[in-house]
Amino acid sequence: MTDITLLPQVEAFLRRRHTLFIDGGYVQSHSSQTLEVINPATDQVIAHVADADAADVDAAVESARRGFQQWSQVAPAVRGNVLLKLADLLERNREELAQIETCQSGKIIQVSRAFEVDQAAHFLRYYAGWATKISGQTLTPSLPSFAGERYTAFTLREPVGVVVGIVPWNFSTMIAIWKLASALVTGCSIIIKPSEFTPLTILRIAELAVDAGLPAGALNVLTGSGRVGQALVEHPGTDKVSFTGSVPTGIAVGRSAASAGLTRATLELGGKNSAGFLRDVDLDTAVNGIIEAGFLHSGQICAAAERFFAHRSQIEPLMARLSERLGKLHIGSPLDERTEFGPVTNRQHQRKLEGFFAKARAENNTIIHGGKPMDRPGCYVEPTVILANSLNDSLLNEETFGPIATFLPYDTEEELLALMNHTPYGLSASLWTNDLSKALRMVPAIHAGTVWVNMHTLLDPAVPFGGVKSSGIGREFGSAFIDDYTELKSVMIRY
Repeated sequence: MTDITLLPQVEAFLRRRHTLFIDGGYVQSHSSQTLEVINPATDQVIAHVADADAADVDAAVESARRGFQQWSQVAPAVRGNVLLKLADLLERNREELAQIETCQSGKIIQVSRAFEVDQAAHFLRYYAGWATKISGQTLTPSLPSFAGERYTAFTLREPVGVVVGIVPWNFSTMIAIWKLASALVTGCSIIIKPSEFTPLTILRIAELAVDAGLPAGALNVLTGSGRVGQALVEHPGTDKVSFTGSVPTGIAVGRSAASAGLTRATLELGGKNSAGFLRDVDLDTAVNGIIEAGFLHSGQICAAAERFFAHRSQIEPLMARLSERLGKLHIGSPLDERTEFGPVTNRQHQRKLEGFFAKARAENNTIIHGGKPMDRPGCYVEPTVILANSLNDSLLNEETFGPIATFLPYDTEEELLALMNHTPYGLSASLWTNDLSKALRMVPAIHAGTVWVNMHTLLDPAVPFGGVKSSGIGREFGSAFIDDYTELKSVMIRY
């Protein structure tokens, strides 16, 4: 094992006494409680962060309200330029940010560099381009004229106000960037609540945002447990919540937001995503697709596939080929550039995955590969392949959010579509085939917010992303995000 050497500035950052980021700088929490940040690859405590309390929530909301009053009056082009400068700073500090991220999340360093930093900068530049393109419409009302009067009307897009961005632990940098970019480009201010497992990188990015020219209060970061997020959602001074996370927690957040005076909510939740392989796909292509769809970042991606359907004639050789490939993965330290598969992000999640392995055995599923934690320090579990007995088995219905690919055979393409849609969730799905005509006919029949063909998991900022059914409300990316971060105001004039 050959780990890269941590940069001196990373080691210095980890040694800090981390506080809250409010009103443009670090402030001490009113609470004396702290939370440990643990490196999931080593089980070592690498930092402590503040566990914010109610007084801290009030302070952050007051800061964000002041920040909103200033930031919402900034010219759109200036807002866009600040995001562009922040993108430049992310790239300039690429290795530092990637190393901090890998230390806190266990994400392999190559993924931290390519996705958490490079893609985050790409998304920032995309959102910056929208700053000067948010517009309304002019309309001509059909009201009757009694004395020669006339009418005209137009619509305005106005920022919704103070946004609460609740960020999960799986992609703590990139998802935070999605939320803060959406809020800031539309003229909103934002309070980021990172996961207690991965709170460090966004604290460093908040510093960079100030260097990029963001005024005090426009971006605030509150670290702490889940109760901090709940307090922000329920606070009368916040206007919108953007939540990414599990379905049960998202439903609870949505209910809290609705009860708190109908606070606007965008909910990007997980689910039980499907990948269907048509009979014409060769085994090597299918294996590569399965690894892309289900095993990137140890399966800890909300859009990752967990349910895999292959034709009955191919399923056994496909799983055998996949098992062979998984057995050759380089599993190791996420700071080793040779590593292809690292730990899951926290001990709690590792234990949850162990529970799924136990369920598979209790239901007499066939474990083709893996199926247990790894005997080494850290939160490692084996990449796992399971053959289910029926569509009712737990691992075809419950989100694992881990490196577990569960398979079931099908006989006809009609059955394949029925199997893929047999879930209360609908975030994403993928079809794999050499017959594009057939794929385009099948895509409309799949109940998911995103359907990939011959690919899975990869996102682009120009393409809207979000779920149907129990997988969420609202859309990220494209122009669709504008609807969720602005209010539409109608103006009518008689003259």
